[in-house]
Amino acid sequence: MRPRTKALIAASLAGLAAWYISAPSKLDPAEWPSPAGDASRGEQVLNIGGCASCHMEKGAKGEARLLLGGGQAFTTPFGTFYAPNISPSVDGISGWTPLDLANALLRGVSPKGTHYYPAFPYSSYTRIQPQDVADLKAYLDTLPPVSRINTPHDLPFPFNIRRTNGIWKALFLRDDPVIPNAEPRGQYLVEVLGHCAECHTPRNALGALDRSRWLAGAPNPEGKGRIPNLTPGGGLASWSVDDIAYYLESGFTPEYDTVGSTMVEVVENLSRATAEDRRAIARYLKALPALPDAPKP
Repeated sequence: MRPRTKALIAASLAGLAAWYISAPSKLDPAEWPSPAGDASRGEQVLNIGGCASCHMEKGAKGEARLLLGGGQAFTTPFGTFYAPNISPSVDGISGWTPLDLANALLRGVSPKGTHYYPAFPYSSYTRIQPQDVADLKAYLDTLPPVSRINTPHDLPFPFNIRRTNGIWKALFLRDDPVIPNAEPRGQYLVEVLGHCAECHTPRNALGALDRSRWLAGAPNPEGKGRIPNLTPGGGLASWSVDDIAYYLESGFTPEYDTVGSTMVEVVENLSRATAEDRRAIARYLKALPALPDAPKP
């Protein structure tokens, strides 16, 4: 067999393997529980998950925070992503089932069977509980419908090829806990539902979270300053569990400074969580391995 023929066969086999590996993978409906959703609990899920922060109009206040028509632009090294409409309208998710929402959150797959980009933090949601998914869907269905067609992402080649997300998922999508033997509730709130690492953990060249520097700080996605280190090796080293919990409720630091930047939205959301959940987050953070601030890229 000629060398050129061998090369063509090898390239074809590699292409077929990549196509197979990159295929979207949905949850098995037979294995996914279908609990009844509770909208009142779903409101808590939405607040802790910070859904409104990305899917509302930028800077929205009061009741306008619940108009989840999307449209916010998020500029990254891979291009500009636009938050989609997740309101219960025909332009949003009115036709979705709870299983559709579960596939989006846990697998990053749309109801049409296409990949979502990991700008949507499904890599953190891979361990979200079925009851929380059902509750969130029940609450989303009570919100005002917003008529707004989704803005297409503005991405250069090859990132504009959605199928490449399947390769990214094969490399980086995981469903194992990051910190072993952590307090279950605090771990779930920080590692999963609150997806704190999406901002507070540095990333590798392909945009995946660097678990070896978990919550050790990262560049500010808005381009100014840095997102702080949340481990006991950073600026929170002297903060107590009570200090952290109070900060998440009020936005005041132990030095009587006030929250700023994108953390304003986080506190806005977590102030609506229960006091025990804020303390669970604080206990998880205080028990983390102390890491120095992640170096600048």
